[in-house]
Amino acid sequence: MAMAAAFRREGRRFVSPQPITAVRSSLIPEDHAPLGLRSISTQVVRNRMKSVKNIQKITKAMKMVAASKLRLIQTRAENSRGLWQPFTALLGDAPSVDAKKNVIVTVSSDKGLCGGINSTAVKISRAFNKLTLSPEKETKYVILGEKAKAQLIRDSKKNIAICMTELQRNPLNYTQVSVLADDVLKNVEYDALRIVFNKFQSVVSFLPTMATVLSPEVVEREAESGGRLGDLDSYEIEGGETKGEILQNLAEFQFSCVLFNAVMESACSEQGARMSAMDSSSRNAGDMLDRLTLTYNRTRQASITTELTEIISGAAALEG
Repeated sequence: MAMAAAFRREGRRFVSPQPITAVRSSLIPEDHAPLGLRSISTQVVRNRMKSVKNIQKITKAMKMVAASKLRLIQTRAENSRGLWQPFTALLGDAPSVDAKKNVIVTVSSDKGLCGGINSTAVKISRAFNKLTLSPEKETKYVILGEKAKAQLIRDSKKNIAICMTELQRNPLNYTQVSVLADDVLKNVEYDALRIVFNKFQSVVSFLPTMATVLSPEVVEREAESGGRLGDLDSYEIEGGETKGEILQNLAEFQFSCVLFNAVMESACSEQGARMSAMDSSSRNAGDMLDRLTLTYNRTRQASITTELTEIISGAAALEG
């Protein structure tokens, strides 16, 4: 009271000091206030460890699912190679043929978490588009899969002719793929179809591949000019159809066979890449969990040591 009267006499306002506990509680968030200053860091690390463990469980489960799907698709992909190999033996593969109307069929997946398998197919498609870019030539895209659509629509939206997604929701067979191939042939004009896909080699390896299917006019032109396609004249064709009609049927059948193999190979490569990516993610989660465990133990040990030091100091002060 005497101090307050002295402050009033000097014309100053007296303000009572704020309790230390109130100041300390105002500096600490309300959700962490009951835990105390030392409990905040250990709680954050504990929550982080819990989230990493949950992520590791998910990646391990996805790896097992991809492995089971891979075993089913791998046999179908290997069997589908027997469809397009006779065409390669008969017509060969002519990626450098001069074509004014090119159609790039990019095969990708609808789901992610499978490494860079989709980006590789898109990069090859863009690179081939740049190589054939000229005022006299025209290039269109036919996209199979959501991931290639999301990347190519950014800079090549005006060149996209057809987009097909959700192809691998149900197991595909040759009949379904042949219907898709027929839709492509009816809606686009082409001199050469370039099918870009990832050929399966092993669980950790896939080979980016581009197969070429020529139109009947280009095949006939190349056969007349000699070269690899000139061997067609050595075959005896039976039936009442003309050579142009036979080449038309041959080109349509070749495209459906190559497209079926491309879809199977891409699906197989997708599951192998996802299996490898989820295995790497699980191992990375394990390494992160080890580091977080070490950090948690160190923080907890430091907290216990500090508390013991305070207890011993307080006991020594009371005894003194």
